[in-house]
Amino acid sequence: MNGSVGDQLLGVRHVQQCAARLIDDQSVTGSERRRQIVAHDRDPVTTEHDLLARIEAREPGDGIGHRTGAYARSMAAPTDRLYFRQLLSGRDFAVNDTMAAQMVNFVYAIGDRQTGECVLVDPAYDPAGLVDIVAADGMHVAGVLATHYHADHIGGSIMGHDIAGIAGLLEQVTCPVHVQADEVPWVERSSGVTAADLVAHRSGDVVRVGAVDVLLVHTPGHTPGSQCFMVEGKLVSGDTLFLDGCGRTDLPGSDHAKMIESLNRLSKVDDDVVLYPGHRYSLASSATMAAVKQSNYVFEALA
Repeated sequence: MNGSVGDQLLGVRHVQQCAARLIDDQSVTGSERRRQIVAHDRDPVTTEHDLLARIEAREPGDGIGHRTGAYARSMAAPTDRLYFRQLLSGRDFAVNDTMAAQMVNFVYAIGDRQTGECVLVDPAYDPAGLVDIVAADGMHVAGVLATHYHADHIGGSIMGHDIAGIAGLLEQVTCPVHVQADEVPWVERSSGVTAADLVAHRSGDVVRVGAVDVLLVHTPGHTPGSQCFMVEGKLVSGDTLFLDGCGRTDLPGSDHAKMIESLNRLSKVDDDVVLYPGHRYSLASSATMAAVKQSNYVFEALA
């Protein structure tokens, strides 16, 4: 859900405007990447990396204390088997859903290209559409990784709006839903699934997708069982950490002290790891941890 810090730095309206102007070079590995390049209204074929480079050349800073160039993706070379996609709600899926467009959620698909298996991270708004997207890449959904229980991530009701999510996905696909043990009762109450649908984990557990290992990291604070995922130099952080700011701690199940502990834990992640957040609250869609530690004021507060 909305991170108050992120909204103070770059508001949702600003993000929407930027998303309309700039085209993401989606975080994709392998041949799928070619299908993700989209025409810009002024540039025949371009990518976010190219556009950010041009912006940096014109503007020495972005006005909030860090250079735009810090957000250019630095991708560690993945294995040939890794399948990784970053999908933006309202643009890449759920395209006619006003709520999805306003909430700018990211869904991630992580898998093994050789076996064709993948897991979906936080498949909300349009589970059927997400299944179709990965199927077009020759992949099938073998599981779900849930960062936390909020409806904009796994489905449920929010502000009087019903959002499709894991309950709808399980009507199409039989697969486990991996959550932290502390999140199980919250997921049951909010999402329409039962404990029988869930696999409860502890921090440090590994979910294997084909031959690709995903490390589960418990990061409570935003919710009791919030978790992040580490895979081959990538950190998928849900609503624990954004490029600017962090998740709110004034919601049911939130805990400010635990959030501080979780942020301290993430501050020790290697600088060359690339952060992939749960929402697009910043101009860029990902950044190295080195850039995030330097520019995100939550880390300054920890010092």
